[in-house]
Amino acid sequence: MAHIFCIEDDGGIRELILCALQSGGYTVEGFSSGKKFFRRLQEKQPDLILLDIMLPDEDGISILKRLKAEALTAQIPVIMLSAKSTEIDKVIGLENGADDYITKPFGIMEILSRIKAVLRRSRSETEKPSHLLKAEDVVLDLDRRSVFFEEHELALTYKEFELLAHLMRNRGMAISRDRLLEEVWGFQYEGETRTVDAHIKTLRKKMDAAGCHNLIQTVRGYGYKIGD
Repeated sequence: MAHIFCIEDDGGIRELILCALQSGGYTVEGFSSGKKFFRRLQEKQPDLILLDIMLPDEDGISILKRLKAEALTAQIPVIMLSAKSTEIDKVIGLENGADDYITKPFGIMEILSRIKAVLRRSRSETEKPSHLLKAEDVVLDLDRRSVFFEEHELALTYKEFELLAHLMRNRGMAISRDRLLEEVWGFQYEGETRTVDAHIKTLRKKMDAAGCHNLIQTVRGYGYKIGD
């Protein structure tokens, strides 16, 4: 069963989550601060992270950015927890690599359902065939879940990797935002197409930083594509 880390400074909420996850059959560990979490992360990597935004030492968004910037932790799914429910707060979390965003207060059944869905999506790559995808000087390895541009390896989040892979599989084809949302996030994902735009934005930033420019083209009023 999956091993889950929960970073939440409110002791009552943290214990409630840990008990719920344990009853759901998960192995769990709780942390009250980012410092304690990172210390444990050096010893053990979880299958999923529940991350509160408001923490006493380092805020959740900062922790999320650190996780997604490192190749060793970039692929770990992260679900953000926050009392902030405005659309812009959700977009900020998704833009920085979060796989889902749950607002407080939340029900136990909801959080268990969200965790199950994210874990299911993150493990689906084991069912995919072994091969490389190439577009210009970008090489994507589906088995190793690695992406290289020339000698530079890009540290992509799970969703960024899946988004790039889907565009590369359909090289030369314009893919609509709705289709990308369905194919990458799943038919049951209750999100908006701006989620796709947010992930394309961060993906482009990482590719630009490595020297790979203009690989992903915007199809105005429709979606995105790679190649002609």
